[in-house]
Amino acid sequence: MEQLRGRLAEIDGLVSNSDILRDKNNYRNLMKERAKISEILQEFDEVQRLNSSILETEELIRETKDEELRELAEQEILELKKQYALAEERLETLLAPRDPMADKSVIMEIRAGTGGEEAALFAADLYRMYSRYADGRGWNVEIMSSNETELGGIKEIIFSISGDAAYERLRLESGVHRVQRVPVTEGSGRIHTSTVTVAVLPEIEETEIEIRPEDLRIDVMRSSGPGGQSVNTTDSAVRITHTLSGIVVHCQDEKSQIKNKAKAMRILRARLFEIEDKKRQAERSAERRNQVGTGDRSERIRTYNFPQNRLTDHRIDLTLYKLDLIMEGDLDELLDALIAWDREQALMAEER
Repeated sequence: MEQLRGRLAEIDGLVSNSDILRDKNNYRNLMKERAKISEILQEFDEVQRLNSSILETEELIRETKDEELRELAEQEILELKKQYALAEERLETLLAPRDPMADKSVIMEIRAGTGGEEAALFAADLYRMYSRYADGRGWNVEIMSSNETELGGIKEIIFSISGDAAYERLRLESGVHRVQRVPVTEGSGRIHTSTVTVAVLPEIEETEIEIRPEDLRIDVMRSSGPGGQSVNTTDSAVRITHTLSGIVVHCQDEKSQIKNKAKAMRILRARLFEIEDKKRQAERSAERRNQVGTGDRSERIRTYNFPQNRLTDHRIDLTLYKLDLIMEGDLDELLDALIAWDREQALMAEER
C-alpha cells in the first residue's frame, strides 16, 4: 500500500508536466492508473477504519458494566464485522491479478451456426443484446463488417466495442451459444435448437503487432448485399489476405475504400494476436486450461431456453430465469458471476 501511495504521488507530479499533457494517450493511461490506485487505497483505508472501530467496540464491551450499553455495542459490532468482511472482499477483488488486456476495446465476431435462418435470427438477437448492454454502460459500438439475410437475420457480423474495461467485461463471451425456441419460420410450433458462435478479441494497436506489407494481398471489389445484389457502384469493398497465416478479412460496409481497408486491418491485427495468444495459452498448464476453459469459439458455453425464460451458463452451472431481461441487455449479474469465478480460478492456479 505504501508503494501504491508513492506511485499515486508520482503520477500527480507527472500529470502536472506540460509535456505529459500534450501526449493525450500517455495522459489518459496515467489517469486510468491513478483512478485504479485511488480505488484500491480508498478501500484499504475503509478496511483499516472498520478494523479500528471493531477493536474500539470490543474494548468497550470488555470494560463497560452498563448492560444496556453492552447490548448496543454487541449489536454494533455485528454490523461492523459484516461491513468489514464486505470491504475486505472488495479489496481482495481490486488486488486480484487482472488480465493485461482488461482495459482494451474489443472486436466481437458473431456468426450463425447450425439452424439455418433461425440461427441467423438469433445471431441478430445476440448483436442487439450486446449493443444494448454497451449502450447502458456508455460504451461505443461500431459495425465493421456485416452480412445480413433477407429475413433480418445475420449470417456474420463483426463490430468493435470501446469503453472502460470492455475486454474485461466481455472476454468470457467467446464460445458457442445455443438457443432453444420456436422459430418465427416454424408453423407447427415445434421447438428448434440452433447455435451461434461468438468470438471476443482485444483490439490491438498498430505498434503492438508487426504486419509486414509484403505479407499482405489486398483486393478491391464492389460491395454486395443480401442475395448477391450490388449495393455500390464503386470498387469500395476490400479483401485482405495475410499470406503467412492464411487469414482473410473482408470489409464492405463503408463507401470509402480507405475506411474499409482501415477496418479490415483492425480485424486482421486482432485475429493475428488471437493466434499468438493461443500459442501462449498452450504453454500454460493443462490443468489451468481445463478449469477456466479455452475460450475457444467451438466450446459450448451457454443455453438460451425461451419457452422457460431460462439462461444457463454451463461453465459455472448458473441458471437465471430472466432471459427476457438478459436479451434486452441486462447482463451484469451474469458477467459479474463469470468474472468472479474466473478470478477465483486464477488465484487457485497461482497458489498451486
